[in-house]
Amino acid sequence: MIYREQSRHLIESSQYFPVIAIVGPRQSGKTTLAKSIFSEHVYVSLENPDVRDLIQRDPRTFFVTNKNKHGIILDEFQQIPTLLSYIQQIVDEDKIPGYFVLTGSQNFLMNPNITQSLAGRIAIHTLLPLSIKELEQGQLLSQEIEEVLFKGCYPALYSNDVPSHYFYANYIQTYLERDVRLLTHVSDLSTFQTFITLCASRIGQLLNFTALAEECGISDNTVRRWLSILEANYIIYLLYPHYTNLGKRVVKSPKIYFYDSGLACYLLRMKQDELATHPNKCALFESFIIGDIIKHFYNTGERPNIYFWQDKLGHEIDCIIDQVFTVTPLEIKVSRTPSTKFFDGLNYWNNLKSKFQDSTPEQGFVVYSGSQQEPQTYQHLVSWQAINKIYEQIK
Repeated sequence: MIYREQSRHLIESSQYFPVIAIVGPRQSGKTTLAKSIFSEHVYVSLENPDVRDLIQRDPRTFFVTNKNKHGIILDEFQQIPTLLSYIQQIVDEDKIPGYFVLTGSQNFLMNPNITQSLAGRIAIHTLLPLSIKELEQGQLLSQEIEEVLFKGCYPALYSNDVPSHYFYANYIQTYLERDVRLLTHVSDLSTFQTFITLCASRIGQLLNFTALAEECGISDNTVRRWLSILEANYIIYLLYPHYTNLGKRVVKSPKIYFYDSGLACYLLRMKQDELATHPNKCALFESFIIGDIIKHFYNTGERPNIYFWQDKLGHEIDCIIDQVFTVTPLEIKVSRTPSTKFFDGLNYWNNLKSKFQDSTPEQGFVVYSGSQQEPQTYQHLVSWQAINKIYEQIK
């Protein structure tokens, strides 16, 4: 089993909260992690229609029959959200820490029933595909960025050595058939799949709802609803602009990114040998790095508070990590060859900060696609393979 950074925080929170939720995209390793840590819990998969039917007909008998001193894992819990009221009653009566472990492919935070019914009783953990650190610790990290971008970071691609095109073909089919049609009642799956592909072609771009609606042949409202579906299922994330008064008009639209670069490559019908010269390579690398930053915060038990900055003149910072007392700007460059031009955006940003806010320059970093074995001739230039150095400094 590939070690997951979430493990320590799951064990810790299970000592204080009666309900533990592990949410994330399909195939991110939620079930494997839950079974590994809570190995003595009774495991029940709600993907099984017979099991679902049995539980829905008599939920009280289900809980009485499966009662034990350790607890219960309910896999794909979003299939029967009506169980919340029963779980709430049980945890209020028994008060056993870590008794219920819920896994789900939809974002629990977007379900008001959960946040209301289990407020103060539940610890929510987000498990995304493997991070750079997890791949490196498992000695699975390729030295070539193109291979990592194309393959993606889902655990099955590494633990079972599944060819990426087989994995993603099945992934998309499963996602459309189960999560989209059954859980969100999207009737036109063909148009929805076209919509996902169009989103992949826009990675790293400012989101234009009207243009996306026109190209896909749907309404603006449908675009917003379908984007929410993709967000809830951890397919895409929207990066919003950082608001700061720097005397310039800044853009207000979010940028669109994918949690997994391999899935995006598959949707774009890309071959691995095409990636090095593909026009979307820069955006895919940017998405990969920002996605790893998000993974880092979730894996350390924190909510990611990241943004981008861009003004109307085209000056931009690819990623801004906004913490309580510090703001860390990051630039992301797909080139393997270091250059002083990498730092133009950071220098511009700090000059503006000094001019309009009378503040000292902030320590920023440039993440590039070169190797960490290369001589580092520029301060604050970090290889993608060594991105953990940034995490250590901003901790």
